Amino acid sequence: MRFFVIKRDMKRSGTADLPLHYGQVPPWLYERMSKLGLAVIEVLLSDYGKEEVIRRLSDPFWFQCFGAVMGMDWHSSGITTSVMGALKKAVNPNAKSLGIYIAGGKGKFSRETPNELLRICESTGLNGMELVRASKLSAKVDNTAIQDGYQLYTHNFILSDGGQWAVIQQGMNAQDKTARRYHWHSENLKSFVDEPHTGISGMNRGRILNLTSSEATENRRGILEISHTDSEKMLQDFARLILPAHHDVRASDVDLKRLGTLLYMTREMPPENFEELLLLKGVGPRTLQSLALVSEVIHGAPSRFQDPARFSFAHGGKDGHPFPVPLKIYDETISILQKGIERSKLGNSDKLKSVEKLHRSIARAEENFTPCFDINEVIEEERQNSWRYGGKTVFGEAVKPGKNNGIQLSLF
Repeated sequence: MRFFVIKRDMKRSGTADLPLHYGQVPPWLYERMSKLGLAVIEVLLSDYGKEEVIRRLSDPFWFQCFGAVMGMDWHSSGITTSVMGALKKAVNPNAKSLGIYIAGGKGKFSRETPNELLRICESTGLNGMELVRASKLSAKVDNTAIQDGYQLYTHNFILSDGGQWAVIQQGMNAQDKTARRYHWHSENLKSFVDEPHTGISGMNRGRILNLTSSEATENRRGILEISHTDSEKMLQDFARLILPAHHDVRASDVDLKRLGTLLYMTREMPPENFEELLLLKGVGPRTLQSLALVSEVIHGAPSRFQDPARFSFAHGGKDGHPFPVPLKIYDETISILQKGIERSKLGNSDKLKSVEKLHRSIARAEENFTPCFDINEVIEEERQNSWRYGGKTVFGEAVKPGKNNGIQLSLF
């Protein structure tokens, strides 16, 4: 049997602070998350390849935006377990054709990771013992070598059949009810104990003991007290994503220029006005809004994922923030992507290219566009019209307003 050598280099990508959320994702959302997640992965694979899929998942900024566009609460820790669970459900039955495998999960499922990896390696020819070692070491480092008050409770290992991998794991701080997510990427991994992470997602809680820091080389060789090391200095190489505790979406949480341009282009300018979008003719403005944000998750540059809250304007959030999940729009978005993927497999990629051009057109328009709008009016409009789109939250279905029968605001 042929064995691949697992590369051992690593880059660091960021930190994110996550309020700890409990509760279950309702089945009506979980099923849609699986379908949309699979569609996004398939388009990424088709346009950018397996290495890019692994790289995206190892980026804590992109991952949070990915979860937000799927209808999860944009700032919560629940994105980690829910998104990975939905992806595993959708990806693994198609793993052989996709070339992407997902092992691990939350609680008892995380402990099954080594066995799952060994089974995967039987069919891929990868070095199972190397991968199991990578899984165990990444967990050991984040649970023991970094003593930051967070106890790991979920561990996910994402693997391509070419040997690239990413680890996404999360720890809980029971005292302050926050979570920290850790990201690893095999691309640049040189050592498991010397600056190994692509990113750590969690609340900055001051001083921590981080034996993986490059500044702690001598510490690892001996018994040296480093409890007074400034955590800011230790994490200075990370681009930090700090998510607030408030549940609602506020103007300060989003890039208003990007959101405003998107709303104007999708609501005020019909597809007929864009030659490259003719294949999307007949798609309503509200669906275009969702498609544009999904397209940005797929095709956007890394610099566009600094404000995860903006991506919640695709499909809302399960708790109703910024508005209920519009199931009719969600289903139409999935349908358009799935049909595009099927046509692409048959050699006709025009529909998927139109979805990509939707993002490109809006990105170009941002350069010379200064929207003037009130984000609270946008959110209120979405809530008032939610019943039209099959709006739903964990608390129930959106109700048709009594007097106004929904509102339609002129935002620009």
